[in-house]
Amino acid sequence: MGRILGIDYGLKRTGIATTDPLQIIVNGLATVETSQLESFLQEYVAKEEVDKIVIGQSFHADGSMTDHENKIFALIGFLNNEFPNISIDRQDESFTSRMAKTILVAAGVPKMKRRNKDEVDKLSAVLILQQYLGHI
Repeated sequence: MGRILGIDYGLKRTGIATTDPLQIIVNGLATVETSQLESFLQEYVAKEEVDKIVIGQSFHADGSMTDHENKIFALIGFLNNEFPNISIDRQDESFTSRMAKTILVAAGVPKMKRRNKDEVDKLSAVLILQQYLGHI
């Protein structure tokens, strides 16, 4: 059984989470510059068995898709071409960034470290993947 990757896609940075090989436990993996996301995924999939990639799907309050969905559709096209044996799923990512910030505050993470958006993006990816797996 391979891992499942969770992706919190952003215009500047993208948070990535992964499960253990049994697909039970979710951990933050990395935050990468979005411009480097494709090469990061190629390297990761070359060394780890991945069964599925779950990408956050963002909506406006009125239920319409956000503007950066077109970039996500392009990413999905790349993933389907590059990794035809890995299935791609979507998961509603509504409020994951807000929840990630709340979790960091509750965990006592110092304010200066919370300003590092890398941690928020990575934790958001964890939340997306946990929601997908039904752990929340």
